[in-house]
Amino acid sequence: MRITSSAVSLNVADPIASAEFLKRHYGFTEDMAAEGFVSLSRPDVGFNVIFLKTGLSTFKPESAKGHADGLLLAFVVEDIDAEYARVQAEGVAITTPIETEEWGERYFQTADPNGVIIQLVQWMTDPTAAA
Repeated sequence: MRITSSAVSLNVADPIASAEFLKRHYGFTEDMAAEGFVSLSRPDVGFNVIFLKTGLSTFKPESAKGHADGLLLAFVVEDIDAEYARVQAEGVAITTPIETEEWGERYFQTADPNGVIIQLVQWMTDPTAAA
């Protein structure tokens, strides 16, 4: 098997609001959009983030329809403190202030207008050393 690209698709009530949040605060760009659908990317992320309007009749399988509850979009960054200050200055509400886990993961979280959690992470130690 050869994988040529990757994406994560999230069901949300308002795909445009979620897309605008990632574009404005996290530097994503819009690749495609249609009724109930927005696909975003960044060249350094390695996958697309797709927002689908909850309840689309074309969404398959039916059993997976719903909201993106319990999911985190996590992105590793080089300077967590600078990113924290940046998003605060942009007026983004912080849902979880900076915390550092004992295994060296330093992170904070925000939420987009649909409640999707965006987590920025900086590894303070080699993450493989904690395994």
